[in-house]
Amino acid sequence: MLNENDSNLKAHLKTLHRSLAETGEVDEELQMLLRQLDGDIKQVLERRADADLDANTYGLGSRTQELSARFDSRHPNVSAALRQLGNILSSMGI
Repeated sequence: MLNENDSNLKAHLKTLHRSLAETGEVDEELQMLLRQLDGDIKQVLERRADADLDANTYGLGSRTQELSARFDSRHPNVSAALRQLGNILSSMGI
């Protein structure tokens, strides 16, 4: 069963995907980094459900903030969604 933080995180991931779809052109490197981040977040959520977290799960909030900075000038909507996502991950200790 999902807790409130997990539900909030999933909702923000959906918002981020919508924002990305609306931006049109996103360079290939950032697309790859975002896919990687998305996969890592989904993996963490699954592992949290199994209580099987390790040191490799931490730092996703920081990675999200770094991606936000890279998107900031060209894609402000995506950047804002990434910042919110990073804040959620950080508050969850991820």
